[in-house]
Amino acid sequence: MRKNYITITSADHDRLLKLIDSARLDWRISSDHLHALEGELARATLVEQDELPPDTVAMHSTVWFYDLDTDESEQYTLVLPSEADVTCNRISVLAPIGTALLGFRVGDTLKWRVPQGSRRLKITKVVQRQAAPQTEEVFV
Repeated sequence: MRKNYITITSADHDRLLKLIDSARLDWRISSDHLHALEGELARATLVEQDELPPDTVAMHSTVWFYDLDTDESEQYTLVLPSEADVTCNRISVLAPIGTALLGFRVGDTLKWRVPQGSRRLKITKVVQRQAAPQTEEVFV
């Protein structure tokens, strides 16, 4: 977890809190992942959708990053667990890298722990999706 604050939309914040609550009932989801996301949300500065800087990683945004250790570039769209599909480059916000990316901005570098150690990733581009229709359903 990082110590600095992140910026997310009020709608994403509310949606992710509901996701955490419903995910606590699913034994397949690691409580460590839920705790990490909860920690990030606790540090979040909340803004309305039209106030979110366009270079900030938010839910349903696509983020490109450069791995400083392997010299490889990757791209993912940050989604809810029910929408995740790594074959389509859609990563769950509950995956460690998904939680880590939330709230970062273009030019930021983050460390991501992997079984072999850690990776250093630099955000190179973010494209935010237009605001999604509001729904009360949360699928884990």
